[in-house]
Amino acid sequence: MRSIDAWLDEYGESHRNPTNKLVHWICVPSIFFSIVGMLYSVKLPFLIADDLPLNLGMVILAMVTVYYIRLSLTLSVGLIIFSGGCLFLAQQIEDQGWTLWQVCIGIFVMAWIGQFWGHKVEGKKPSFFKDLQFLMIGPAWLMHFIYKKAGIPY
Repeated sequence: MRSIDAWLDEYGESHRNPTNKLVHWICVPSIFFSIVGMLYSVKLPFLIADDLPLNLGMVILAMVTVYYIRLSLTLSVGLIIFSGGCLFLAQQIEDQGWTLWQVCIGIFVMAWIGQFWGHKVEGKKPSFFKDLQFLMIGPAWLMHFIYKKAGIPY
């Protein structure tokens, strides 16, 4: 298995343009949240708490967490916190009476338009065209910048 540094370095090769980087700071978390939200909308027939049914978002995030732990235990902590925030936001949107999956589809489409525009500005194809695992590396790539700024080794 490749090291987290190898993944981040290769991902960074097609993300050098400042505009594309800014687009990624907005769109990657938005896409991540929108996918979590769409999956959160799929309720499973089990309760985690009295009013909280298990949902597909929680199950998939558990598997995603295992992937991130294998890459970097330290980075996975930040990504777990972010994932928890996504679950919380999804619940809040549902609590407001909005149709979560519809909200998330709108976010998903707009964020991908932004991503492709950012790569057009960059002049390079998105990394996931080379390897689908890069779809998982994008959030870790952003998190590693937060860790660097905070002086946390990853």
